[in-house]
Amino acid sequence: MYKTYKKIGILGGTFDPPHYGHLAISKVALKQLKVDKIFWIITKQNPFKNKPRYNYKKRKYLSEKIVSKEKAIIVKKISSKLNKKNTHALLSLLRKKFKTKFFFLMGADNFINFHKWSNWMKIPKLAKIVVFARPKFSSKALKSVAAKKLNRKDWIYINTTKLNISSSKLKRI
Repeated sequence: MYKTYKKIGILGGTFDPPHYGHLAISKVALKQLKVDKIFWIITKQNPFKNKPRYNYKKRKYLSEKIVSKEKAIIVKKISSKLNKKNTHALLSLLRKKFKTKFFFLMGADNFINFHKWSNWMKIPKLAKIVVFARPKFSSKALKSVAAKKLNRKDWIYINTTKLNISSSKLKRI
């Protein structure tokens, strides 16, 4: 049986590599949304990105290392149990395991193409979408198809101190 939490934040992604931007938005979510836990769920492959530089095991290790001092952030291995590898399927599975309120965390860069995700219009029925500001992406995200078509009560935008860090930039270093 799983522990009961009132609110869980989900930060899914390839974490290729994980960085302090991931940690920063997790901490903001803990404070502003008052969630009990943040689950970092590492995907094998983002359908909108190139093949990850690091294998799953390395990305999981690095993620666990970066959150090692954070008791409220847990790296979970769940996506390998799914038949379908998408957010809707993941959240459906989590809803069966945890009777709680979910918040799905994402950067503004991902919200721009959210309308291309599988079953994207059904995701807000499983979790409130939380979009975090990102330099150079926020304006476009707020004008995106998803921003226009989703019910405004289904998602929130958090304009935090904008960290200009990304996994893509780190891979070029």
